[in-house]
Amino acid sequence: MRRVVVTGLGAVTPIGCDMTEYWNALCSGTCGIAPITRFDTTDFRAKLAAEVKNFDPLLYMDKADVRRNDRFVQFAIAAAAQAMTDAAPATPFASERMGVIFGSGIGGFETFLDEHSKFLQRGPSRVSPLFITKMISNMAAGNIAIRFGAKGSCLSLTTACATGTNCIGEAYRMIRDGYLDTIITGGVDASITPLAVAGFTNCMALSESTDPNAASIPFDRRRGGFIMGEGAGALILEEYEQAVARGAKIYAEVCGYGTTCDAYHVTAIEESAVNPARAIADCLGEEGKAVPADRIYVNAHGTGTPLNDKTETQALKNVFGDAAYQLHISSTKSMTGHLLGAAGAIEAIAAVLALKENIVPPTINYQEPDPDCDLNYTPNTAQKTPLDLAISTSLGFGGHNACVGFRKI
Repeated sequence: MRRVVVTGLGAVTPIGCDMTEYWNALCSGTCGIAPITRFDTTDFRAKLAAEVKNFDPLLYMDKADVRRNDRFVQFAIAAAAQAMTDAAPATPFASERMGVIFGSGIGGFETFLDEHSKFLQRGPSRVSPLFITKMISNMAAGNIAIRFGAKGSCLSLTTACATGTNCIGEAYRMIRDGYLDTIITGGVDASITPLAVAGFTNCMALSESTDPNAASIPFDRRRGGFIMGEGAGALILEEYEQAVARGAKIYAEVCGYGTTCDAYHVTAIEESAVNPARAIADCLGEEGKAVPADRIYVNAHGTGTPLNDKTETQALKNVFGDAAYQLHISSTKSMTGHLLGAAGAIEAIAAVLALKENIVPPTINYQEPDPDCDLNYTPNTAQKTPLDLAISTSLGFGGHNACVGFRKI
């Protein structure tokens, strides 16, 4: 089995549209949540979101490409372009040995709604010929492959909120097992639309708070749901020897991956947390070294829904026992909101940078401890501490559980 490393990062998020802005905002505890500006929320119970601000797609594509692509594809191309620039290959990667594994939980929701409205109001002849290619969720992966000439496997995974983490994990396995040498991987979503907000609200998932500082509050006893976010995260994974030979900057080594299914309920998590714990344990088992818990960072899924946070806490206790109280844990969703299919990718990036910089980002706006969530969630202020291992966990509708691990190199 070959070693796999991270050599490039890119992010478009509600707290920054490049890596420097994103990481600085995480460390300073910046809240990206605000009243929704995309549509009138007068008739909506949920009125807040974590929208991407000041994003300019023309930095990454021309006007014609902007018109041809849904907002989710624009985010994905921007994040991938940043990551490729960061990886800085002196010569192009071998195209047949480079692939893309990049997913979206929902795909082109904005395009779907726009074209459906056009269909109803103006008839079938007025539906855009670009409707399908703008809407289908594999177009993030497809357009990234076209942009960068990746002629190996090009896959688009959809596992709801675990999408980004599963994409990274499957990319890791594909390089580890020798199928490819380089993969652009990550996740994206851009679904802050009236229909999506209404749907998530009515399935009792969204916070209905009107206070941005009391809305996305993972592990806090006051929590009442998640805040929808949007954006994209991209990572360049490479085979270790290739990266060393070209003198690449290496952020971390991918050291483990676990994925399981609850096979229990489409939205609810089984409270024993046995299956999320198996995903975490499988990831740690691939790492192969015993690391003291006080040198491990966990970027938790931490949605701020009552059951998720309680169950995720139990999963960590199932795996680590009493040592779970020594872990450094945080939910960066307290700042970014929940980016759905992109969540696992931008949170894995946070885990990689936390490991590299020995800084644990905080869980902001944490005020009232919950007896069911009694671990160290790094409340309100980033912590400087030595770290040897970082893991990022994701739990998705449908019972999807995923965990990916990184170690220093």
